[in-house]
Amino acid sequence: MGQLVDYVTRLGVEPITGKPYKPTTQGKNERFHQTLFRYLDKQPLADIIEHLQTQVDEFDRIYNTKRPHQGLPGHITPQQAWNAMPVAEAPRPVILANPTETPVAATGAFLPENTRRVTTSGGIKVKGVKFQVGSYLAGALVAIIRDESTIAFYSVATGEQLIEHPWPAPGTTYVSNGKPRGPRKNTRPEVSPMS
Repeated sequence: MGQLVDYVTRLGVEPITGKPYKPTTQGKNERFHQTLFRYLDKQPLADIIEHLQTQVDEFDRIYNTKRPHQGLPGHITPQQAWNAMPVAEAPRPVILANPTETPVAATGAFLPENTRRVTTSGGIKVKGVKFQVGSYLAGALVAIIRDESTIAFYSVATGEQLIEHPWPAPGTTYVSNGKPRGPRKNTRPEVSPMS
């Protein structure tokens, strides 16, 4: 996992990638770049990075505020569509006042390094080891408390300890939660909304 993936994960964003050799998954992004490059080709050649940035900023302004978008109702501009939407509530990241205490929700703070979102398969990867927490927790924010001998996972929404393990032996890549596979009845705790 690279630094960017680690950083955005701590902010509550689930990074996804397109499938190799499937260009259709990147089509919109590639089409946007094509439009940008065509615009820049019509501009005077920028001799320094600041001039290029000015040209890109102007493209961004035109693209979002002047150009009608065929994919939007009434062919409005992206800025008009943005302005028409209600303001979303900011994500509610987690602050751990003391790493040995239970997590406390707070608004306006950054996610600490020890906070992760449970994957769709119900796991969390820490230092190359996937810990199975439970698929019923998919998307939930979980605080991780660990020392040399143990690792524990806490629900950010409730502060409840979800599972605790001894730290696995070197070379271990997967730690089960010890529960059989399959759906659980009414065991899903309150989870934080996904950003």
